Amino acid sequence: MTKTGFGFWNCVVLLAYLVAMLGVGAYFTKSASKSTDSFFKANGRIPAWAAGFSIWATTLSAITFMSTPEQSFLTDWGYSVGSFTIFLIIPILIRYYVPFFRKLQVTTAYQYLEKRFGPVMRVLGSGLFMLYHIGRVAIVIYLPILAITSVSNINPILIAVLVGAMCIIYAFLGGIEGVIWTDVIQGFLLLGSALLICGMAIFKTGGFGPVAHIAVSSHKFFSNADWNPADLSKFIPIIFAGQFFNSMYQYTGSQDVVQRYQTTPSMKATAKSLWTNGWLALITIPLFFGMGTLLFCFYHSKAALPGGFNTSAIVPYFVIKEIPAGLAGLIIAGIFAAAQSTIASSLNAISSCAITDFKQRFFNNKFKNLSDVALARIVIVVSGLISLSVAIYLLLGNAAQTWNLFLSVTGLFGVPIAGIFAVGIFTKSANRFSVVVGVIISAAVTYYLQTQGVATLVQPCVSFILAFLVSWIVGLMTPQYGHDVTGLTAKTIKDAYNPTVDAEEVENADA
Repeated sequence: MTKTGFGFWNCVVLLAYLVAMLGVGAYFTKSASKSTDSFFKANGRIPAWAAGFSIWATTLSAITFMSTPEQSFLTDWGYSVGSFTIFLIIPILIRYYVPFFRKLQVTTAYQYLEKRFGPVMRVLGSGLFMLYHIGRVAIVIYLPILAITSVSNINPILIAVLVGAMCIIYAFLGGIEGVIWTDVIQGFLLLGSALLICGMAIFKTGGFGPVAHIAVSSHKFFSNADWNPADLSKFIPIIFAGQFFNSMYQYTGSQDVVQRYQTTPSMKATAKSLWTNGWLALITIPLFFGMGTLLFCFYHSKAALPGGFNTSAIVPYFVIKEIPAGLAGLIIAGIFAAAQSTIASSLNAISSCAITDFKQRFFNNKFKNLSDVALARIVIVVSGLISLSVAIYLLLGNAAQTWNLFLSVTGLFGVPIAGIFAVGIFTKSANRFSVVVGVIISAAVTYYLQTQGVATLVQPCVSFILAFLVSWIVGLMTPQYGHDVTGLTAKTIKDAYNPTVDAEEVENADA
């Protein structure tokens, strides 16, 4: 397939966007440098609406920006039902989860795991999050660049270095406050880019009439296949359940999202931020699934795709071929904005885990010549450079399968950790021994399901439920491993928490 030139004005717009993001990070450098609370929690200064935009932008990666339209381009809107799970999750978060995080004034989600289950579970949850997100950042850089450079002559290594390095720098400078406000800008750019693509696709197809006719006659919204239990990969109830349990990890056990709960000034503001994110997720359904349907209508009636075309690049291909220079550069910047919001959030979250869950918890008497903020910035640079190096290596070679295996293995423990948070909050019997057994068994069974080719969205259902049930049942059989959980469960949410156990464990760790 002949590649299309990216063009001078597209390059100018893209570079202007990258420099602007760097400026935002630089603006917040002074306030971020004051303390770890400033660097990781913005001292609770973030308005609810901005925190909500940041949560939404963080969860919407560049991969989503391109893969969701590809899904509806190839099939229909069946997978869109997964987005509605957020409206089931938000009330649970506000009622049960966020009060614990704010009450205990945790910097990372895994501090709750220690208070409930001891230091082993904290180290496991935090360490696996860090490993997985170092790998995920590499993929979030690699995949959109691979798709865009497959249809244009833009240099992939140059773009990887620019996008990755800019993220590292503004996350390094501005801390979580800089990351959140760049997320807000990137969120608006994402919405504007998606709307522009949809508008151009409708215009070039001939208006709403032809689009509606093609979409309905081609069954591009929903079809009988979506309700066929013989194919669980497309079965709507499984899509809904699988996305629910995946999102439960993202919103309860994944530091990049949980970190936002502490950046707002009050519990009420945190609740508002979650609802802001929920409504933005709802807008995502017609916007991104509709984008794929509109591109199908355009290429069905007005243009032809090259032979053997890789549909993962359908969005950038349409943008570069059909949208005027300058505007096309703005939309490509929007795709990279989706990548950068995810990357910067991951880097700041990785550093918060490294400092809070490891340095401050186990090595607080070390590194006395450096402040914790300085160490956090070093972690951002090191983890960012590792991820960027891997992304460049993937772009140069053909090792994507090996790296995907790494992500699969580390990702095995994500949803089980969500099950552990749930069993800690909703039961009193689960204990430090039972949850380790629960995580191991859940991850092992999930890995077996992967090897057997079981539908992808069945796996998180099994993983979460198994981690919860095993931890609960084994806990009932091993009460000797329990301790006082007053103030740490749903039934005692309003009671004061007694930190005596934590203090004893800190003394033991230091000894």
